Amino acid sequence: MKHFKTLSSYLEYIELPRPEHPMLSVFSATGDGFLPCPKASSPPIIVDCYSISLKKFVSGDLNYGRTKYDFTNGALIFIAPRQVIQWDDSVTFEQKGFSINFHEDFLKGTELAHQIKKYGFFSYSVNEALHLSPREERQMELIVENIEMEYHNNQDEFSKDIIISHLDTLLKYANRFYERQFLNRKELSNDLLEQFNRQLVDYFDSGELQRKGIPSVEQMADKMAVSQRYLSDTLKKETGKTTTEHLQLYLVDEAKDILLNPEKSISEVAYELGFEYPQYFSRLFKKRVGVSPSEYRAKYKMN
Repeated sequence: MKHFKTLSSYLEYIELPRPEHPMLSVFSATGDGFLPCPKASSPPIIVDCYSISLKKFVSGDLNYGRTKYDFTNGALIFIAPRQVIQWDDSVTFEQKGFSINFHEDFLKGTELAHQIKKYGFFSYSVNEALHLSPREERQMELIVENIEMEYHNNQDEFSKDIIISHLDTLLKYANRFYERQFLNRKELSNDLLEQFNRQLVDYFDSGELQRKGIPSVEQMADKMAVSQRYLSDTLKKETGKTTTEHLQLYLVDEAKDILLNPEKSISEVAYELGFEYPQYFSRLFKKRVGVSPSEYRAKYKMN
């Protein structure tokens, strides 16, 4: 797999002009001109750069990791360094939008170098792209125009600080718009919770729990075809609980029913629920319920 360690080598690969700055490139188009990716297709590649792009796909898929960007409305695409990306010759899109690419070292020594890692949208997948309203789109374009103006100016001692300040503003707006998207997609979030619960039921009913043990958050996200971080963020936003907490609560609810059967020991209940160590099950149960499994059984003992 090709690994591009410099911005210039990456831009050369996708057949774009060399950047005016060795660690930063800014492209914008209003119907003509360059806008990545002009290269017809690419096998999986890795780049040590961040990419922020506003594009409208007409057809085709852009693969990002194991997921795809596939949409027909203008949306912001965020790509982090060393993520696997690829596309084929079916990808076509309108020559309208912008693309900012910068090497991770461009941020070195700045506060943004730390802050940028906190933005979850750099790890989101296909149905998690940030879709913008026309007004939001224009706000982002205005910021990019300021970046582009500074980018094309003669570089001086203030240039980098000014550009990074604009990048910081752009990402803060993106974060605001992403929060808006979460609020406007409450129904979708509820569907996600229902899907999560259905996957858990299927996992338990199919006997996978006994064969494979308690599923990880990553396994659940894979089954639902979403990223692990998006699943956790969405459930946390809508329910106040993380994916791990939902898993634990489901296990505890199952345990409550099984504990009412006096023929099974606490250890047997733990093993049936996929716990390798009964002590861990007992600690988790007491943490969530407030009493130990034995105390719970005694309280609700079947006659």
